[in-house]
Amino acid sequence: MSNLTAERSLEIITEQIERSRKSVSEDVGMSLFIAGLCIIGVALVTSICALLTGNMAFHLLYVLIPFLVIGIERYIKRGKPKTPASLIGTLVDKTWLTFGIFVLTFSVLSVLFNKLMLHDALVADNSQVYFQNRISPVRIILLMMGMAVTINGYILKSKWMVWCGIIGGIGGFFWEAFCVTQTLIAWSRLPYEYYGTVQTIAPNLIMAVFTFIGLTLPGWMLKNKR
Repeated sequence: MSNLTAERSLEIITEQIERSRKSVSEDVGMSLFIAGLCIIGVALVTSICALLTGNMAFHLLYVLIPFLVIGIERYIKRGKPKTPASLIGTLVDKTWLTFGIFVLTFSVLSVLFNKLMLHDALVADNSQVYFQNRISPVRIILLMMGMAVTINGYILKSKWMVWCGIIGGIGGFFWEAFCVTQTLIAWSRLPYEYYGTVQTIAPNLIMAVFTFIGLTLPGWMLKNKR
């Protein structure tokens, strides 16, 4: 009798975990979908503004992403019941909290380091020092994003999410690390006067493409999963 009770208790716990996972999956899907669209939108706006004005300070618009995501998400979810607190939901929330802390810290340190390198290069009158040592944050941010999405995929038992995270994160990292954009430009024999334009918009377009793969696509699939 005690064995049957133990087995039934295990079944109840398993059923509760699965219900919680389904509920959290839909909620997470909406959040990922909104975040992906916000990043893509900011990337496109940043590219257009930088091209029209030549001012790279427009890349600071990326700082607005967390506020956009939170604001839009609250507006869409207004009046809807909150997802009950659960172990699955807590694991997902902690994963993205960790991602946010690491990305914010890394971005700030990258900007400070690049400014220091630029100062040293100007003092030494050697621009090569700057270009050899500067940090390109895009590839690392994409890698961390892919890692967070993949972990969420394992938690929510979503194979699509796992694969989208791997492709978006690792694909984006290697695309940037191996300078695929620059290689394609060289192969295309693009006129020299267009190099600056391509270099301005390329990082933003890469961010948009791999964000679509790693965030928007799995988010759309999760929120529409029944």
